[in-house]
Amino acid sequence: MKAARKKRLYLILLIVTGVGVAAALALNAFNQNLMFFYSPSEVSAGKAPSAYPFRLGGLVTDGSVKRLANGLTTRFDVTDMDKTVSIEYTGILPDLFREGQGIVAHGKLRADGVFVADEVLAKHDEKYMPPEVAAALKASHDKGVAEAARESGS
Repeated sequence: MKAARKKRLYLILLIVTGVGVAAALALNAFNQNLMFFYSPSEVSAGKAPSAYPFRLGGLVTDGSVKRLANGLTTRFDVTDMDKTVSIEYTGILPDLFREGQGIVAHGKLRADGVFVADEVLAKHDEKYMPPEVAAALKASHDKGVAEAARESGS
């Protein structure tokens, strides 16, 4: 093999290796920033990761919003009309946050089953509900309807 051809081959191998390393780094960064959505039923069933952050959404349960002693920490329950999960958030809640409202929280699950939120997002008008929350509520409703039909058929 001639020297010029050998140089071209090394250059091509170097470029392919560089592109491969760049792609691997990009995919790794994407994977680390990936955040999945779970409903309260999935969290209660143990399907949500405890070591990684994820999104949790549902409706804020009526009468569940409590301010803790430090003044900035709020504890409330979120439901998908089947199961309920407690959320603890330290910070200022969105203006649209209230009981009965659809919310999505970003954070991690503690060992005691309480979800510690880093961020809480509330829906922005009366007709809008985050798609993940709407799908979780629909699935929970469908499950309840199917169970009621089974029980009435027995």
